Amino acid sequence: MPAARLVLPHGRRRRTRLWRVFRAAYRDTVALWNEFRWPILAFLLLLFGGGWLYGELMALAGYPRVPYQHLLYYILEMMVLQPPPVEDVPTELYLILFWYIVPVLAILIVGRGAAEFVNLFFNRSERRNAWEEAVASTYRNHIIILGVGHVGLRVARALVSMGFDVVAIDQELKPDAEDELAALGVPIIKTDGRNPQSLDLAGLRYAQAFVACTSSDQTNLEVIMRARDLNPEIRIVARMWDDTYAKQMKNFMGVDAVHSASDLAAPVFAGAAVGVEITQTLQIAGVEYSMIRLQVEPGSFLDGGTIGSLQEANDMDIVLHGSSSAVEVQPSSNIAVRGGDTLVLFARHDRVINIVERNQKTKNR
Repeated sequence: MPAARLVLPHGRRRRTRLWRVFRAAYRDTVALWNEFRWPILAFLLLLFGGGWLYGELMALAGYPRVPYQHLLYYILEMMVLQPPPVEDVPTELYLILFWYIVPVLAILIVGRGAAEFVNLFFNRSERRNAWEEAVASTYRNHIIILGVGHVGLRVARALVSMGFDVVAIDQELKPDAEDELAALGVPIIKTDGRNPQSLDLAGLRYAQAFVACTSSDQTNLEVIMRARDLNPEIRIVARMWDDTYAKQMKNFMGVDAVHSASDLAAPVFAGAAVGVEITQTLQIAGVEYSMIRLQVEPGSFLDGGTIGSLQEANDMDIVLHGSSSAVEVQPSSNIAVRGGDTLVLFARHDRVINIVERNQKTKNR
């Protein structure tokens, strides 16, 4: 049976894709505005504010009032150093000064905007970093991932497939990981996660969750402390190698979920040793539960029973039944299970171990 994946109805997938395209275009526009807003605002202020001021100065000098739209044209002429007709040149000192000051201000404003544009255009690395940060600043109710190595990249991939917005933080990325994140539409904040500004750049104050996925327990711990301080309500999930660290973080730092590598890997290795895929493990009220996928061995206690009778006798829930002819999710209780069929079942971990052992006994005889 192939690995599980999330499947959406075709129509919904298309609407989601169109919505993401629209949302990306909106964010790009906002990011562009964030990058060049000060030169643009200064230019508009000089144009409209300068037009009004020039009209008032002309009225003060005794000239007839000029329509406002014409004043805007006068200001534009001054900005581009367009000389006026000789008869229109004012004689008052303050009007003459105005004619000289406007072009200088225009050159300063346009020059600053042009310099920023040239810097972003020719400095590829800085341009991309600045743009990614600008796009990330538009995100709301998103999920931040610290560390996008093997684990973090898979977390990002899964979250994006489920329709969540993701922002990644990592100081050094492999080219293939960076390319995949770009294809997923995940902006990357390229900085040390311990940098106080990194979480602000990723929009931590507006995020719904923070996932610490670096391979360093100390780094994860340090950044989690800062994240909790900046956003006391955010949900925090951490990857930890040291079990002691994991327990302390969950008990004393308000971390919602802490997973150590050994805890996550042990059930997978154990299942692989006996030919069983453990797809999920979790703990509820101190009791461990597992979801597994196994193949029914011919002649085992599962062979010949019905879905309903097997569930009731073994205190488990069979959530999927696959045979050579069909695959059913939440199968009917009267369906008969045969050797070679595939079952996905959920039960207490001790019950799962017992079921696997009894299913294997016939095989090993």
